[in-house]
Amino acid sequence: MAAALQALPTVEVPSTRSPVDKSYRRMLHGMERFAREHALAPQATLRFRLLPRQPGMSMDGIRLKVVGDTGSKTVPIAADHSFTLERDETLWREDAAVLANRKTLSMTWRAEVRSPGVPEGMRRLGDLRLECLVGMEAGLVSNNAHLFAWLDEFLRSPERVCSDPNGNYMFFTERPVFAISLQHGERRATLPFHAMYAGNPPAEEMPYCDCQVLLEHSYHAPIWDASWPDDTLLSFDYADAPPAASAAAPQDRAAALAALGPPQTRLRFDSGREVWLYQSAPPTSLPPGPDGRPRMGEHVLLFSPAGATLKTRQRAP
Repeated sequence: MAAALQALPTVEVPSTRSPVDKSYRRMLHGMERFAREHALAPQATLRFRLLPRQPGMSMDGIRLKVVGDTGSKTVPIAADHSFTLERDETLWREDAAVLANRKTLSMTWRAEVRSPGVPEGMRRLGDLRLECLVGMEAGLVSNNAHLFAWLDEFLRSPERVCSDPNGNYMFFTERPVFAISLQHGERRATLPFHAMYAGNPPAEEMPYCDCQVLLEHSYHAPIWDASWPDDTLLSFDYADAPPAASAAAPQDRAAALAALGPPQTRLRFDSGREVWLYQSAPPTSLPPGPDGRPRMGEHVLLFSPAGATLKTRQRAP
C-alpha cells in the first residue's frame, strides 16, 4: 500500500485554507454554450475573468490551475485577470477543478464576451446576453449558498435567469458608474435606478453578493427585453468622469436636503461618493413597465466624498 501511494504523482496546489474552485466540466459546458448561441454575437470572442469580491483583495499574483486526480495544468492569466481554457480529455473524465490560490468568496468569476467594432466605453446587448448564458452554464456566479439555498435548479437555469426580468444577472463596468443609456437607431432610454448598484441590497446581504466591493460598478442589463435587439449599445456615464452638474442643481448635500427634502434612497459607496434617489409618480396613471414595475419619475444626484454635487440626472416615468 505504501509503495502504491509513493507511485502516485504529486500535484502542487498553493496552500490556502479554503481555495476558490470551479468545476472544469461546467466551465467547458459554458464554452460549448458559447458556440451554440454564437448567433447572439457572431464575431465575438470568449474569455473568463476574475474580479475582486472582498475588501482588500489583491488581484496581483493570482495563480490558476486545473487539477484532476492524476495531473494538473497551469492556466495562464492575462494582465486584465482574464483567461481561457483548453479541453483536456483526461481532466474532463476526472471531473477536475479549476483552482486559484485565493480563499473562497474572495473573488468572483465572470464570462466576458466582446464583439469587435464596439466603440470604446460601450457594450453590445447581444454580448451581454451571451455572457449571461455562458456564465450561468459554467456555474461562475459565486453567491453564497446561504442566500440562495431556496433556489432550485429550475431557477438557476440559464434560460430562466437570462430571460426573466427578475433574473438579475449582474454585470460590472470597468469604472464606477452613474448612469447607463441604451440606444438602437433613433430609440434611446436610460436604465432605471433599480437596475443599478445590485438593486441596492440591504447591508446584511452584502457579504453574500458578488458585488461586495464592486457595488459602484454593478448593473443589470435588460437582456430579457426582446424589444431591444442584440445590436443595441449601452453607454456609460462614469461617476469619476468630470463633473457635469447643471448650474440649477443643488450645490451640495445640505442644499439638496433643504430644497428637495430627504431622498427615498441614499447609497454611500466605499469610494466615499454618495448617490441620492428621488422618485415621483406620473401625473396620470400609466401601465407598468416591461419589467412589471410601476413607472416612476427619477431625479438622481451624485455627491463627492466632501458633499459637493458632482452629477445629476432625471428620468421620465
